[in-house]
Amino acid sequence: MNFDLTEDQQSIQAAIEKICEKYDDEYWLARDRDGGFPHDFHRTLADAGWLGIAMSPEYGGSGLGMTEAALMMRTISGSGAGLSGASAVHMNIFGLNPVQVFGSDEQKRRFLPPLIEGRDKACFAVTEPDAGLDTTHLKTQAVRDGDHYVLTGRKIWISTAQVASKMLIIARTTPLEQAAKPTDGLTLFYTDLDREHVEVREIEKMGRKAVDSNMLFIDNLRVPVQDRIGDEGAGFRYLLHGLNPERILIAAEAIGLGQAALRRATQYAKEYHVERYLRECMIPRLAPVSPQMIMCFIAEKVLGLPKSY
Repeated sequence: MNFDLTEDQQSIQAAIEKICEKYDDEYWLARDRDGGFPHDFHRTLADAGWLGIAMSPEYGGSGLGMTEAALMMRTISGSGAGLSGASAVHMNIFGLNPVQVFGSDEQKRRFLPPLIEGRDKACFAVTEPDAGLDTTHLKTQAVRDGDHYVLTGRKIWISTAQVASKMLIIARTTPLEQAAKPTDGLTLFYTDLDREHVEVREIEKMGRKAVDSNMLFIDNLRVPVQDRIGDEGAGFRYLLHGLNPERILIAAEAIGLGQAALRRATQYAKEYHVERYLRECMIPRLAPVSPQMIMCFIAEKVLGLPKSY
């Protein structure tokens, strides 16, 4: 297999690198210290058309694949933006893939362009305090009430909910004990994050301060039926079309972060005298006698072992 980048992929990488040059290490250090979503970085990528890299051109996207999206995210992270920069935009890349694959034409026209253009920001409301990553045991409920569903429950570790206007949320419409199998009875919605019915509490954490993580308390949130993605009860299968790309993108972002760390370490070793000290410290390790000779002396004179040379 040939893992070299194509000319088009090289162009993507160069374009993203040029954008990221405007947001240097001092910018991201300030975001890390002071917090605050990097709205200007998000806007720059939106204005350049990159937020829809993996979305259909029919709705304003670029129509490229996950390889190109992963390359973009690796480049963002590797620029020094790290996961703070990557996490500010990667919801656009993977989050609404279930909408693109399973949404109606009306939903795609309504939901995708505002996200691609940066007018909407979305959060991914899946994980829960009592279920963790076991999505089949989530407890958030969606009860049908005429032409709406009423949602009640809690979500945790929801990124960007402080700034999001939309959320992709999964809830149980059929009780677990009544479902034929655990993955049945879950329904996916993409809807407004109505703060009159969704309390968003930020969670203090150690890293990536620029991108907020939150606890969501959902109390009688009314969601129109037209905001349901696909069929009722089939949401888990739809959700996988967002979760699987997410794994690829985060892996690419981790590689970019590692590349940034390696670049910084080598620059440090070359801008400072540390590398000279390392070269010079080899001398007393070898002369006037080697470590092996010293150990032989200790073995003979201290431990009483026979002479070995």
